[in-house]
Amino acid sequence: MKRLFSILAMAGLFVLNTNTVSAKASAIVSNLSATAATATIMLQEEAAGESAKGFTQVLKEQFIQGGAGFMGIVLLCLILGLAVAIERIIYLNMASTNTSKLKQQVEDALASGGVEAAKEVCRNTKGPVASIYYQGLDRAGESIESAEKAVVAYGGVQMGQLEKNVSWLSLFIAIAPMLGFMGTVIGMIQAFQKISAVGNLSASLIAGDIQVALLTTVFGLITAIILQIFYNYIIAKIDSIVNDMEDSSITLIDMLVDHKK
Repeated sequence: MKRLFSILAMAGLFVLNTNTVSAKASAIVSNLSATAATATIMLQEEAAGESAKGFTQVLKEQFIQGGAGFMGIVLLCLILGLAVAIERIIYLNMASTNTSKLKQQVEDALASGGVEAAKEVCRNTKGPVASIYYQGLDRAGESIESAEKAVVAYGGVQMGQLEKNVSWLSLFIAIAPMLGFMGTVIGMIQAFQKISAVGNLSASLIAGDIQVALLTTVFGLITAIILQIFYNYIIAKIDSIVNDMEDSSITLIDMLVDHKK
């Protein structure tokens, strides 16, 4: 009987110890799960904070890290270049004319009301093509040769007006990457000066100077690319207007020849 009680007591103690260990293990697992969940939430919040910065904020931070010296000059080139490009685009769009419609109106006015009626149509129409028509019609009373010379001369004047300030845009396109490369060279010189002063090569020692050097190059190239796109559009627009001017000049001379017959 005593042996039976001893066995039952030992079994009870074993069960009690087993329950205690299970409880502790469960507590440890719960603590680990809570820690992992907290770490996951912190990582998610950090990633959300970085993604919430947006492109503008990242660009601003990179611009500040690149240094105010060369980065400010590159930014000034971008602003001035965009100002010139926008002004030229507005001017060229206003200078564009429906040449087919203008040609028909001038031809009808010339046939019905004579030279003065055709000149009135040109006065009421904007654009270089209408101005060329007006100059040719204004000298129609002298001779065809005089009218042709006036058209050619005034065509050169109008071409100069179309190409006004475009050379500044090409200048900014050339200067922006040069300034970026200059910032790169200066940054590398500063990095090598630090290496020579300390006497050993350390990545952390020169990382900042190399970063500044690369950022100036990147922003210079971005500025040049943006302005180059506007430049090509402007040149294509000017070529289109010039072709219309040349074609309209030939058409005007033919109309004057037919009118004099």
